[in-house]
Amino acid sequence: MSRSVVYARRAAATVALGVLAMGCQDTARKEAASTGASPPSPTAPASAGYRSPSPVATTAANTAEVCREVDRAIVAGSRRIATDSAASVTRELTGQQVADQLRRNLAELADDVRAQARRAADPQIRALIEETAERIDAGSRASRPAAWMAATFTGIPPKLTRECRA
Repeated sequence: MSRSVVYARRAAATVALGVLAMGCQDTARKEAASTGASPPSPTAPASAGYRSPSPVATTAANTAEVCREVDRAIVAGSRRIATDSAASVTRELTGQQVADQLRRNLAELADDVRAQARRAADPQIRALIEETAERIDAGSRASRPAAWMAATFTGIPPKLTRECRA
């Protein structure tokens, strides 16, 4: 097995595992998802009386849901990448085959992220998620997608954690 194949497999697996670990650090979203509650937002009504939802509250709720789904898509895509990378060892794929497989995985992930962007009610969140999908698409077109993942993909989850919120 050539060095480039070994390098590509190790890099893809390492990056995917790192992304999975970063995705698990956002405990507020995870807790809200597990309890079915929405995370506290500045748009919540101050009184206990009933008020019809304001457009701001509706947008905030949509943003939380869309951002949560983008996180899930990225974690699921990272798992696919790690699984396919591990399977490439037993299938004895060439370096080019591993790179092509990684490109397909990244293109599919970009499509999944783009689908969530279309659901976003907040134009800023929509733009952020569309930009994320474009960045992932760039990886699917990279000549060395494993190197792209190490240099670029690992920065995507932390940026979403910081910026994708209601």
